[in-house]
Amino acid sequence: MHITVRAFMPGWAARAATLETGGLTQPTIEPEAEGLGMAARRRAGRWYAAPRWLRIAVISVAALAAVPVVLTLLYLLPFVHPISTLMLKDLVTLQGYDRQWVDLEDIAPVAVHSVIMSEDGQFCSHYGVDLGEMKAEIDDLLAGRPARGASTIPMQAVKNLYLWHGRSFLRKALEAPLAIGFDLVVPKRRIMEIYLNIVEWGPNVYGIEAASQYHFGKPAKDLTRRQAALLAVALPNPIERDPGKPGPGLKRLASIVERRASRAGGYVDCVE
Repeated sequence: MHITVRAFMPGWAARAATLETGGLTQPTIEPEAEGLGMAARRRAGRWYAAPRWLRIAVISVAALAAVPVVLTLLYLLPFVHPISTLMLKDLVTLQGYDRQWVDLEDIAPVAVHSVIMSEDGQFCSHYGVDLGEMKAEIDDLLAGRPARGASTIPMQAVKNLYLWHGRSFLRKALEAPLAIGFDLVVPKRRIMEIYLNIVEWGPNVYGIEAASQYHFGKPAKDLTRRQAALLAVALPNPIERDPGKPGPGLKRLASIVERRASRAGGYVDCVE
């Protein structure tokens, strides 16, 4: 005498199991997922069948793409002091550089406000990219007009941290998604702190503390409103523009930034 039992399980095809007198035969169940496993093995086979150079290229691109992600997460830690690609170049070429890291609390607020109002007035409100400024820059390029420059502080930060310098459409295309991701993960205060400590402010001079000592002989926490404005307007071209010995044009720009910084108000509340 025997009894035939059917096993019904969602996602599984059950076979007949037989309960025989004097013993128990376990049911045999075949998963539908076996087909998926075979498909995965076929995909793996195609991967290993691909040319070796192609596999190396894909792995290299994936590794390069992972570097900014890992570093960005690392830069969330307050005791980590990032260096820029330019600083790295100075080390590799044995030139060395001058950079003295300072926390945001040890920088004169007027200096922070001046840099924001000079470089990226919408810093506290955008998400890494200023879409309005970017559209205006694209319109200028299409019309053959000189580009006005639409780089936000997060875009400049990721350029200094992860990318190369010099004009390039490829670099610009990489800047935008990197800046959006950076702004999404890193708080605004930390972005500002990193930027002010890695940006170039003279030949082999990086960061606002070294710049303040180099140009004015004082720490960044003691910068005056005028000195802060001069440092801010020197940023687009720190090699050509000398905030310690400003010409008439630089003085005019500094006066504009000085006035803007004095009434920055809500434009800078994210770094307060």
